[in-house]
Amino acid sequence: MSISKDQHPIETGMGPRPEPQEILNGIDLSGKTVLVTGGYSGIGLETVRALVKAGAQVHVPARRVAQARTMLDGIVAPDHIGEMDLGDLTSVQKFAADFLSQNDRLDILIGNAAVMACPLDHTAQGFESQIGINHFGHFMLVNGLMPALQSAGQSDGARIVLLSSVGHRIGGIDFDDMHFKNRPYDKWQSYGQSKTAKALQAVELDRRGQSDNIRSFSVHPGGIFTPLQRHLANEEMVALGWTNEDGSPSELAAAGFKTPPQGAGTTLFAATSPKLNGMGGVYCEDCNIAEAVPADSRDMGGVRPWAVDPELAIKLWDETEKQIAAL
Repeated sequence: MSISKDQHPIETGMGPRPEPQEILNGIDLSGKTVLVTGGYSGIGLETVRALVKAGAQVHVPARRVAQARTMLDGIVAPDHIGEMDLGDLTSVQKFAADFLSQNDRLDILIGNAAVMACPLDHTAQGFESQIGINHFGHFMLVNGLMPALQSAGQSDGARIVLLSSVGHRIGGIDFDDMHFKNRPYDKWQSYGQSKTAKALQAVELDRRGQSDNIRSFSVHPGGIFTPLQRHLANEEMVALGWTNEDGSPSELAAAGFKTPPQGAGTTLFAATSPKLNGMGGVYCEDCNIAEAVPADSRDMGGVRPWAVDPELAIKLWDETEKQIAAL
């Protein structure tokens, strides 16, 4: 497997847990248009809050528009919160068309929304829900908004940031049975596959977008307690070492987990840092580019080769297009 020559840490002048204001210090996003999926909860909300403070005009698609407008009251204009369900590609297409009818450019697109370790379910088009929402939904959204990204890219440059996870190390893409039709469903295998898909999507988006000055990145935000864990019983989180029996954070979590604002840090770094100018197609963690590690590495950090391999990225892109075309 081959990987980008840029897949290695760089000198950033920051530690692994900077606060948003440190990352955005000196960065003026006035006049920039940004879109954040999942931007009304958890680290997505903190990402939006920080981008708005830096001057950006932020749009947040939402499956639950009323809830989003409540959470973003005073932060994002109500007319910048539109209805979209990543689990329904028709809804995604409609949102993208509506956005393009009102906006001629998109400077930064952040694919933050996700589901994790949920029971077996399916999207409106019949895809297994984790890869359907985390990968297929964002694939449709990014491609639907490409004209606006190209417009920004050709003037000042544009960036796409897709949230992957340390969960990618669970495994790669099962191209023979992506949707668990012929194998027992495993919620963690499904989650890992979907997060590998997000990383590979960024690799191929970067290759395709470079000629239009659109650079793409995937990020692991770190361990953070957010509503993403809503499908996990406390017993499971105790077994994972995240919580104590009473539901309080474990010693491991207290030492290693980030706060939600800190959890937004790597996303903000990938979306805005001038230190990444001229780079792309890389997986980031702890406000830096991650180290590439061997497939059999036991390290929690670093990126496994199957998540950043350009040939696998092309294969996934082609398979995704094929499955969507077959609908």
